[in-house]
Amino acid sequence: MQPHWLTVTLGMLLLALSQAALAVKGEVVNYKQGDTELEGYVVWPDKLDGKRPAVLIVHDWTGVGDYVKGRAKQLAELGYVAFAADIYGKGIRPAFGPEASKVSGQYYKDRPLLHARLSAGLDWLKSRKEVNTDKIASMGYCFGGMAALELARLGAPVVGAISFHGNLSNPTPETAKNIKGKVLVLHGAIDPFVKPEQVDGFMKEMNAANIDYQFIAYSGAVHSFTQPHVGTDISKGTAYNANADRRSFDAMKLFLTEVFQ
Repeated sequence: MQPHWLTVTLGMLLLALSQAALAVKGEVVNYKQGDTELEGYVVWPDKLDGKRPAVLIVHDWTGVGDYVKGRAKQLAELGYVAFAADIYGKGIRPAFGPEASKVSGQYYKDRPLLHARLSAGLDWLKSRKEVNTDKIASMGYCFGGMAALELARLGAPVVGAISFHGNLSNPTPETAKNIKGKVLVLHGAIDPFVKPEQVDGFMKEMNAANIDYQFIAYSGAVHSFTQPHVGTDISKGTAYNANADRRSFDAMKLFLTEVFQ
């Protein structure tokens, strides 16, 4: 019989190995929606064992940049193919603030154009030979959180949709009935940009359509709580919150395990 300390040590080693980040590869990709050039970023595990579940990630209001690429890398390290889709178009990467608000605002107003860009990204992801097309989820941050939910409302074949501190408005709440998968909303409990009436409207929309959804609100968190680069001053309405970032990432991992099982 092996000593108890050896059993514990081996168990801890196996647990550490199971949680170790996988080596990954990534590349910038060019694709089109109509005549518009789009530039996304895809990351996948270096050593693939057959087709893998995939996540389409939608950027925040600044477009495809280092932040969303980093999130895609994290997902690939968990064993998924992760694609940061481009909604704005190649080279359109507005600065945080008024410029980003102006660009993102076009897609809040023109939902059909947003839908077309989302569908183009999903089609590109489904075309990848590494992807199990029966196991695709959508996910996004801020503007991207709204977009990830919109893709699900289109009736796209996504098994799950995740919103991190996303806008929850929907001018056509009846479209929730098109959602085919589960929904996870990760929300800042004191987010000044997503008003309580917007939260109530979202829940009514989900309940009316009988959607399997989870809504998690993190105390003390405002908008952009997963984004270190926005600073930590909650009086600005956008601020990083380390606890909410960690907890929401764990919730995302559990949700993806569930929908991809």
